Amino acid sequence: MSERVVKVFDEGGHVCLFITGLVDGEGIPSNQLVIVDHGEAALFDPGGDLTYTPLSIELSKHISLKSLKLIFASHQDPDIISSLPRWLMHTDCQVVTSRLWARFLPHLVSGFVSGKMNKSLVDRMVELPDKGAMITLGKSKIQAVPAHFLHSVGNFHFYDPISKILFSGDVGAAVTPGQDHKPVEDFDAHVPLMEGFHRRYMASNRACRAWVNRARELDIQMILPQHGKPFMGKEQVENFFRWFENLECGVDLMM
Repeated sequence: MSERVVKVFDEGGHVCLFITGLVDGEGIPSNQLVIVDHGEAALFDPGGDLTYTPLSIELSKHISLKSLKLIFASHQDPDIISSLPRWLMHTDCQVVTSRLWARFLPHLVSGFVSGKMNKSLVDRMVELPDKGAMITLGKSKIQAVPAHFLHSVGNFHFYDPISKILFSGDVGAAVTPGQDHKPVEDFDAHVPLMEGFHRRYMASNRACRAWVNRARELDIQMILPQHGKPFMGKEQVENFFRWFENLECGVDLMM
């Protein structure tokens, strides 16, 4: 596999692919996670129009796009889900996202009607309640973990209990262009690469602490953010938890 695609788990018919480095230039670099369980695939935060073509090409090298059953969107931002019309047209996937954003996503496809979409986005949506849910993929289940007010008022992260990977959206994001496929090794050196973003885009320390308390209940071996390097292993995961639960951000910093 290339540096753009890293197989981070492969056991018993359950495979996890970490895809990165697909967007150059002015677009925001992003990471995608793909989980395949017994022939059914899920794609997490597929990105925008800039990402669609290179991602679909790269993905088709490893799976049949016909096997793509689910697309998970952590929230509603353009770099998360604005490629939605193409995925709906070219696959039979359903879209899993917060019920808060279910009524907004039709704006992305309002002028785009086809038999493939059954003339209604409603038929292709899985709306998550605020408390989260378990979503079936193949013979496994993906857990939607609430992360509300951490960059978005209706926000979810997605945990795979088999690989023990948490796809954390913008929590843990950093600016590490060209290095996103490499895990964090020196946590203290990594902090300045993510601190400014988190102070601005996270709502408050209270929201951070609530998320950490919830995440610590899970057996997490890897945190994979949508931007920047992954945190691999219990030590780095706990390093991030300790930093994030003590972070002053958002309204904490208002004068």
